[in-house]
Amino acid sequence: MLPTSTDVLVVGAGPTGLATALTLARRGIDVIVLDQQAEPPTTSRAAVVHAYTLEVLDRIGVAAPLVAQGVRSPRFTVRDRDRMLLSVPFHELPSRFPYALLVSQSVTEAVLTERLADLGVRVRRPCRLTGLEVTADGVLAQVDGEALRARYVVGADGLHSTVRQAAGIEFDGVSDAESFVLADVRVDSALPGEEVALFLARSGPLVWAPLPDGVIRLVAAVETAPAAPDVAYLQALLDERGPARRPARVTEVLWGSRFRVHHRIADTFRAGPVLLAGDAGHVHSPAGGQGMNLGICDAVALGTAVADVLDGGPESLLDDYTARQRPMAEDVLSFAAGLTRLAAVPPARRPARDVLLRLLGVLPPARRKVALRLSGLSHRERTPS
Repeated sequence: MLPTSTDVLVVGAGPTGLATALTLARRGIDVIVLDQQAEPPTTSRAAVVHAYTLEVLDRIGVAAPLVAQGVRSPRFTVRDRDRMLLSVPFHELPSRFPYALLVSQSVTEAVLTERLADLGVRVRRPCRLTGLEVTADGVLAQVDGEALRARYVVGADGLHSTVRQAAGIEFDGVSDAESFVLADVRVDSALPGEEVALFLARSGPLVWAPLPDGVIRLVAAVETAPAAPDVAYLQALLDERGPARRPARVTEVLWGSRFRVHHRIADTFRAGPVLLAGDAGHVHSPAGGQGMNLGICDAVALGTAVADVLDGGPESLLDDYTARQRPMAEDVLSFAAGLTRLAAVPPARRPARDVLLRLLGVLPPARRKVALRLSGLSHRERTPS
C-alpha cells in the first residue's frame, strides 16, 4: 500500500522523473515516485547525453557511473553521402565532459534508479494516477483508488501527461507532422566507431550513433515507418542515405520501432502546487538529441527549487523555475525544428545549404557556437549551479 502523505509526488519514472526524485531525496525530502508501467522499458529512444547534462547530473552524483557505461564521442559530423559538410568538435568544449556520451536511455534510467534505491526510494509500479485535486495545503491525488496527500506534485509523465491535463494546463503546438523509424543494429562499416553522423539525403535525414558493445542506433525520417523495421528495410535506408563508396552492411536488428514527432510546449510549467518537467512540458523533433537532455536539466532545476522551498525558501522560487526553463524549452524547440528544416531543404537549395555548412566548418567561432549549442553549454548561464 501507498503511504497516505508525502512532501512531493513524482508521476513518471523516466529520466526526468527519476532525476527530479533523486535531487529531492539527496536533500532529505520525502518523495514518492509512481509509474504506470509494471516494468521499466529495456528499449528506449534517447541515446545521447550531452556535456551540459553531464554537468547537471554530476551535481546529483550520477555522471561518473553513467560515463563508465557509455561511448564518448569527440565529434558530430554532417554528411552528404561520402562528403563531409561539417565537423563539430566536442573535444574542445569548455567542460569537464568534452564529449557527447552515447548510452541507451534504459541505462540512464537504471543508473538513476540505483542511486535512488541507495537513498531508500523505490519506484512504485504499476501505479496509475486517476485524479488530482488542489487543496489549501497542496494536492490530493487519487492513485488506483487510494488517496495520497502531497505538498507538491511533479508531472514527469510525458506527452500525454495526466498531471498536465488534470491541472488544466494548455499544451499547444503541432502533432504527427513527421514520421521516424529507429533501430539498434549491428553493422559492418568503415565509419569511425565513436562518431555521431547526420546524413542529409534527398529522401530525408539519417542519424548514425554508435552505442556500447558495437551497437549502432539509426534514426531516420520516413514517409511511413514500419512498426518493426527489419534488416532489408534498414539496409535500404543506409544504401539510399548512408556512405556510398564503402557502404555499411546491416547484419542484425536488435530492436526497432517507430514514432511521430510532436512540436508542443505547455503554457506554463507551474499551476500552484502542480509542476511540469520534461516531455510533460515540451516535446519536439529528435534532431540534435535534445529532448531527454532538456528534461534532465528541468528535473534537477525543479528538484532544487522545490527542496529550497520546503527548506523555508520563498514560493517565488517555483515561479523562477518556470520563468527560466520555459524559455530554454522554446529555444530548444526552435533549434531542433531548424535542424529538421536543414535536412529537408528542397533539392534546388541543397547546394547553397552544403556551401553554408562547409563554411561553418572552416570558421572556428561558428564551429564553436554550434558545438556549444548542441552540447547544451550555451544554456549554462541560465541555470544556477
